[in-house]
Amino acid sequence: MSRDLLPGATGVLAIADGTVLQGIGVGAVGEAVGEVCFNTAMSGYQEILTDPSYMAQIVTFTFPHVGNVGANVEDVEQVSGSATTAARAAIFRDVPTRPANWRAEADLETWMARRGVIGLAGVDTRALTKRIREHGMPHGVVAHHPEGKFDLEALIARARAWSGLVGLDLAKDASCLQPFVWDEGLWAWGEGYAKPAAKPKYEVVVVDYGVKRNILRALTSIGARATVVPANTTAEAILARKPDGVLLSNGPGDPAATGEYAVPEIRKLVESGTPVFGICLGHQMLSLALGAKTVKMEQGHHGANHPVKDLTTGKVEIVSMNHGFTVDRDTLPGPVVETHVSLFDGTNAGIALTDRPVFSVQHHPEASPGPTDSLYLFDRFAGLMDQAK
Repeated sequence: MSRDLLPGATGVLAIADGTVLQGIGVGAVGEAVGEVCFNTAMSGYQEILTDPSYMAQIVTFTFPHVGNVGANVEDVEQVSGSATTAARAAIFRDVPTRPANWRAEADLETWMARRGVIGLAGVDTRALTKRIREHGMPHGVVAHHPEGKFDLEALIARARAWSGLVGLDLAKDASCLQPFVWDEGLWAWGEGYAKPAAKPKYEVVVVDYGVKRNILRALTSIGARATVVPANTTAEAILARKPDGVLLSNGPGDPAATGEYAVPEIRKLVESGTPVFGICLGHQMLSLALGAKTVKMEQGHHGANHPVKDLTTGKVEIVSMNHGFTVDRDTLPGPVVETHVSLFDGTNAGIALTDRPVFSVQHHPEASPGPTDSLYLFDRFAGLMDQAK
């Protein structure tokens, strides 16, 4: 943690409080500023790095060995936006290993370099994780230079000057620009990705705040034709498509900031009586539309091993989470009821309306870390659309 550069250091993390971690630069060359978080998943690193919900964040992987699966086109989760609208940097304990998997199309370092993701390896990720756990997610800059040329004071100053995620609307950048129809279902061993039904059972409009591919695949697999529309699409334009249901997607940034233009439209969708399903950022903004408030978390929830209890069934699920804001349950008004709760810290993880076909969850049912513990939520959505018909 010295300001003096160590021999052979080609990568650094400069934190706003002046701390500097040095190691080996991997992936793209350059600098990336953002909020430093940690993810406790043991697998799925490519899905994590391409999740738009990680936009403006630097991901520290707590699992020490990353890279053995390599990288491929199929495991990219991002649908819309550019490579800059997902995770911009990653921190590893060890240098990413060479791939040893039949699905690998490139090694992780090469893939990161092509995508523009800057990496830092060879640092004590346990100590960094403990720091984040005790003091919150700091602002930092990850830099990679092959010759180890860094202006550490300038990097620290850049970290200090960064505004942070509070008040930042990032969904507008992660969203698509034009509507489109998704045409791929969930993957099955020996079969690949399922084809959509020749005649869809449901018409679903997905409001894209930074949607993940597997959400769209899960919708397709319940018989829906998923039409994806930009984040700023009006409720009138959505309802003009005569959807059987509307899904409010995941996405990055402060829900209150994106909610300035999204919340009024969400209220209209709820008032229309159309079934609405929210995921992650969609859950937070639905809560805002119903009168609740959101707050910034100290560490956030990032991982594929989070226990969540469905209060409607009593079932405990192992879920995937990725969020730095949470819904303040004490501000939930009636007729909103809490349906899910995190068993890690007791924070809210789901809501529903008692008088309308509307519900949402904080976690990612499409990510299937259980591996299929939460996929029933898409069936629940289908059931609401059936009832509405």
